Amino acid sequence: MNFRLGAKAAAEFLGTMFLVAAIVGSGIMAERLSGGNNALALLANAIATGAALIALIIAFGPISGAHLNPMVSLLDALCRRIGLYELSTYVLAQLSGGIAGVIIANVMFGLPPVHLSQHARSGVAQCFSEFVATSGLLLVIGICSRQRANLTAFAVGGYITAAYWFSASTSFANPAVTVARSLSDTFAGIRPRDVLPFLSAQFAAGTLTAALLRWFLSGSGLQVGAARSGRPDRLSQKEVDSIGGR
Repeated sequence: MNFRLGAKAAAEFLGTMFLVAAIVGSGIMAERLSGGNNALALLANAIATGAALIALIIAFGPISGAHLNPMVSLLDALCRRIGLYELSTYVLAQLSGGIAGVIIANVMFGLPPVHLSQHARSGVAQCFSEFVATSGLLLVIGICSRQRANLTAFAVGGYITAAYWFSASTSFANPAVTVARSLSDTFAGIRPRDVLPFLSAQFAAGTLTAALLRWFLSGSGLQVGAARSGRPDRLSQKEVDSIGGR
């Protein structure tokens, strides 16, 4: 691994670590302080998560793009913005960062470092909710990063804050976060048995989003975000076709 890729991997690890620590830690704090009011706890959890996302994307974006999500990295690979080796490095960093983040959150609140969640999140409605929430998130990222790159952090933070409330699953929308949250039996947790259906819904959403982005990009000439390229170059037809796997 070259130095530059190592820095990107470290940024993805740390960014995902702090994101999961924010999600799980704020969930624990909210549950303890809300006096059994789940609506208040969810509101606090959503605000903390959205705020953390904005800060982390702004901080780590110039280093790695601040994907913090294997589905975002996969879409970038389909767009030929990163290669397969870089994709695998990103995903490994995100998964390990997520696990580190949940351990940190558990320990900060005096809980065992790892304790499997018993929080049930199962059923067709929950999985469909993950499909919808993940599709929306990836579309927001895919379009904003090319057209309004300087506003992507705020768009993502705002979307996730809202999706905590409009989706029945509270919008995990991230395989690394989903796996990590199974390791904490707290407000933000998910039973290990419910992880695979959530992951399936998220990857199905990624497939749909890739097709939609290919259609949008081929029809409207959206531009590559300046944050990555340094200038607003238009996507080549080869890049547009690659999104749909053509």
